[in-house]
Amino acid sequence: LTTAVARFEELRYRAALASPDTPLGREDALELLSLGELIARKAGYGRQLDIRAARAAGASWSQIGDALGTSKQSAWEAHSRWISGQEADPDWVAEARRTAGSPDTAP
Repeated sequence: LTTAVARFEELRYRAALASPDTPLGREDALELLSLGELIARKAGYGRQLDIRAARAAGASWSQIGDALGTSKQSAWEAHSRWISGQEADPDWVAEARRTAGSPDTAP
């Protein structure tokens, strides 16, 4: 991921400095787009694992929402949607749902 971020930053910098007459080439522009998507997905996945760790450590949904700059309900709903997307492993999902609890229950 570190290499992807470094390459993304390099391309982003070049794109920012490019003049309208000499924009990034197609391959570089597509690479920039692809790297941005990779970084966003990795960050999103990491966020959900961090939320799970926070809940397991005793954090309330209010505290998690505050850390994310959102409401406890919004944080819980986003995490619940992510859990639903992991349903290929029913045992993992059951444990994740137990750890998540609900927005109004203590860890």
